[in-house]
Amino acid sequence: MAGTPRRGAALDRAGIVGAAVALADEQGIERLSMRRLGDALGVEAMSLYHHVPGKAVLLDAMVDSVFGEIALPGDGAWADGMRDRARSQRAALHRHPWALRLLESRSAPGVANLRHHDTVLGYLRDAGFSIRAAGHAYALLDAFVYGFVMQEQALPFDAGSAPQLAATMLASTPGADFPNLTAFMRDVVLPGGYDFADEFEVGLALVLDAVANLQSGPPRP
Repeated sequence: MAGTPRRGAALDRAGIVGAAVALADEQGIERLSMRRLGDALGVEAMSLYHHVPGKAVLLDAMVDSVFGEIALPGDGAWADGMRDRARSQRAALHRHPWALRLLESRSAPGVANLRHHDTVLGYLRDAGFSIRAAGHAYALLDAFVYGFVMQEQALPFDAGSAPQLAATMLASTPGADFPNLTAFMRDVVLPGGYDFADEFEVGLALVLDAVANLQSGPPRP
């Protein structure tokens, strides 16, 4: 299991959290328990509690670990920085699908979680957004990324299988009743080359254009 310390290695909090993340990546968050985590580490579950008091604290730390993987916006135009952050956020959620419904759910967020939120808000304020507008911008961009990844994870096809699915649906879907849907499947998906993942960049550009309307003035000195 990637990220799992070798059996017999000394336990520490970072190693336990890394093993928990790896276990959730491979088996899903629903199967994560202190007992299974102990089995993966080759120790009794009770020994984990010396480092992590309980599962809620473990989940807080796992979420903090994922926030630590998401790139913070850097120097340059604010839209470029937020675009890079959104791409990094999406990539982290692909690596850790379980994190999608947990990232914003913690009532006791860790340092990386807090630092990430504070830094992004400050980045937007420095770009000329009021604190309220920065909150709006942050929420709008996160909603787009989270919603897009949720849809990606749920789709029953990928770029390779999309044409076959389109052919199957066209064979069973009355075009007269659903003319626009069948036109999309016939003209866009069926020929091949359509990848729903490409919609991310299109949507992100539109969202960033909308967010620009919230900018209230010149950057803070």
